[in-house]
Amino acid sequence: MNAHQSSRLGLLLTLVCLIGMLSTACGNPFTNPFNTQITKVPTIKPPKAPASQQIYRQAIQAPDIATFDPAQAADTSSLSAISLVFTGMVQFDDMLQVKPQMAQSYDKSSDGLTYTFHLRTGLQFSDGTSLTSKDVAYSLDRALSPAVSNLTGLPPTYLGLLKDAPARTQGKVATLINDSILTPDEHTVILKLSKPAGYFLAALAYPTAYVVEKSVIEQWSLKWTDHLADNGGQGGDGPFKVKSYIHARSIILVPNPNYYGPRPQLNEVDQVFYPLAQTSYDAYLAHELDYTAIPVANYPEAQHSKEFHKVPDLAIDYITMNYLQAPFNNIKVRQAFALALNKDAIVKGVWQGAYNPTCHIVPYGMSGYNRQLRCPASASTSGDAVKAKQLFNEGLREERWTLATLPPIKIVYAAGSPELTNEITTVTQMWQNVLGVTIETQAMAYPQLINAESNTTGNAHGLQIWVSSWGADYPDPQDWLTLQFGDGQAFNESNYGNNHSSDADQQKQTQQAMDAADVMTDAQARLQVYNRAEQQVVNDVAWLPLFQRSDLELRKSFVFGFMSSLSASTPPDDWANIYISSH
Repeated sequence: MNAHQSSRLGLLLTLVCLIGMLSTACGNPFTNPFNTQITKVPTIKPPKAPASQQIYRQAIQAPDIATFDPAQAADTSSLSAISLVFTGMVQFDDMLQVKPQMAQSYDKSSDGLTYTFHLRTGLQFSDGTSLTSKDVAYSLDRALSPAVSNLTGLPPTYLGLLKDAPARTQGKVATLINDSILTPDEHTVILKLSKPAGYFLAALAYPTAYVVEKSVIEQWSLKWTDHLADNGGQGGDGPFKVKSYIHARSIILVPNPNYYGPRPQLNEVDQVFYPLAQTSYDAYLAHELDYTAIPVANYPEAQHSKEFHKVPDLAIDYITMNYLQAPFNNIKVRQAFALALNKDAIVKGVWQGAYNPTCHIVPYGMSGYNRQLRCPASASTSGDAVKAKQLFNEGLREERWTLATLPPIKIVYAAGSPELTNEITTVTQMWQNVLGVTIETQAMAYPQLINAESNTTGNAHGLQIWVSSWGADYPDPQDWLTLQFGDGQAFNESNYGNNHSSDADQQKQTQQAMDAADVMTDAQARLQVYNRAEQQVVNDVAWLPLFQRSDLELRKSFVFGFMSSLSASTPPDDWANIYISSH
């Protein structure tokens, strides 16, 4: 998912490398570039405040949530609310491991094509209505229906492995129930895949697969999420239910008495909308909130607070160049542009040192993070001006260009952020200083930029070079490699492998390697293939990664029980450990 839409989610395998801990799944221990550790809840618990004080006030950095429908959710603000009200058969824990949720267990066939989920008994929706396997089947099938899927195009990303899913989204079949979604009894759900995939369970843990109440949707149609507070709170199945939802103001949540898991200790969660990060930050300092994100401009002062938390986010900010447009059809020009940037200086000067410069595509903290990865031409994140000039001149000669005849270059970025505007100014000045190239800039409204990015896939007349970001949809390298650079992938906006450049054959081989890794069952071997593919993609500058983001947060010290982890979304059962202590 595009990281400008989320904080980036950090949503989100059983193979994940835990920050600050030794992990055999990812090889030998590696240096933690963020200098943070996952925080465990202390064993000595402070006394609870009275029931009247068990209210947690949380800032949501948005004018409103984009949707309350799990099947359509992509942005962090929406997911923040959805994750409290809805759940699925499997979800992630604090360590980003896939765990049974509504399902008490699951089995996988030897060929990896069939998953059988055994649901807990006595499941109910928040209004007390019984919840069975048929509700799970309805929710999955509904998400892939044309009426829902075509609104955002998101469901196929997470549920597209289900057999005949493309036919369902295109309206060629009326339902997947009794096809690839089976319910032999009220406690069993069987899912059949079109191909084995090591990332299936991780994708299934995304909210697209959360269970929704059919009767509520049938009664209110597209307006159903505006009626979640009706009948004392309906439609959901998570630890909380909706007490009230006032658009552009707040969402008030209270414990769901019909939740199948441990009951929350908080009596209320107030999610208050703040369109501007600075406004919520100021409200926090005025003790009107218990949690807020920190504007980058306030990071230097906020990091000294005892209430400060900094956790690496599974999100990479990067620059993309279109292989189908000159001059970026030449690999040496691409590499020159990468080596001409001093990412350390960009992060320090523009982003107050809040983030971590990187050459990685798969972010730190995820399964498949490659600690051996090197920047193009074995440079560092500070770049290599001498090598950049050399490669640039070689590329000019190969294409028979001079600096005067070099095709004009325009970089596009999202409007609205002073820091991003400053970043563009810094980046283009570095290219001017090192390569002698003058770059035109264009700020574009964010929705327009997203559409332009999508329209660049397979398009020689699309964007030429632009700034973007990506955050984990699910914590698996497939989400960062095959999905971004694979043959025929919608997100392959750089047109990696699908071009006529001199190194296109090498790119195609890398695409084939990623496709092979997607279906491998040997977890360690699979990660090794992804590691090699990532290094090649980095060498080819399919992305030009700039830095990995961090979540910068302030949370009142009297809010006890939160785990500080890579999962920006609190797992449902964790709310049973969170309360307001005496203060």
